[in-house]
Amino acid sequence: METNKSALIVGATGLIGGQLLRILKHHPYYQKIYVLTRRTLDIKNERVDELVVDFDKLSIDELPQVDDIYCCLGTTMKKAGSKEAFRKVDYHYPLKIASLGIEKGAKQFMLVSSMGADKNSRFFYNQVKGEVEESLGSLDYQALHIFRPSILLGERNENRTGEQIGQVVMKTLSPLLLGGLKNYRPIKGKRVAQAMFIAAKQNLQSAHLFESEKIKVLAKSEL
Repeated sequence: METNKSALIVGATGLIGGQLLRILKHHPYYQKIYVLTRRTLDIKNERVDELVVDFDKLSIDELPQVDDIYCCLGTTMKKAGSKEAFRKVDYHYPLKIASLGIEKGAKQFMLVSSMGADKNSRFFYNQVKGEVEESLGSLDYQALHIFRPSILLGERNENRTGEQIGQVVMKTLSPLLLGGLKNYRPIKGKRVAQAMFIAAKQNLQSAHLFESEKIKVLAKSEL
């Protein structure tokens, strides 16, 4: 189905963002797709426009007018180097983009968060994820979709040794995770990207939370 809608992807160099870009550029749903990035990705597609920006200085003039915003930004404490740097990428950037998006007329915001996100968590990573979820909830979007995947499976452009070890361990333990623990089973980055796109196409109202098992079900709903 073709529409005259447009979308913005933030974080297209990551596992989920990269998969999402592949899905959207090969599907006719969006008439125009914008990619907000720090560096050029050299994308060769007539419907895709790259917008190379400095996220620290991002202004409303640099943000395109779109219907749907997909935010796949995220880093690790090791890569960020400090709590302040981590918070900037995982809290301040998504909130700033979402706030500017509202001003430009965006209707839906899709965020990749994480299992365990909780503003009251003892763990800084989960705490920041929970805080950004809460802050985004105060914005006046037609629909806010929060995706909380467990450990992600798939090839990344960067080396995350700890995550790779976690993938091996969790894949081994996965059959033992039953009932409510199913949400902690690893999930493919491609499945998260598929679920985000499907949720956006449903044109829902208000806020919606998708944890790993719900993400898997949603991703398979159009197979």
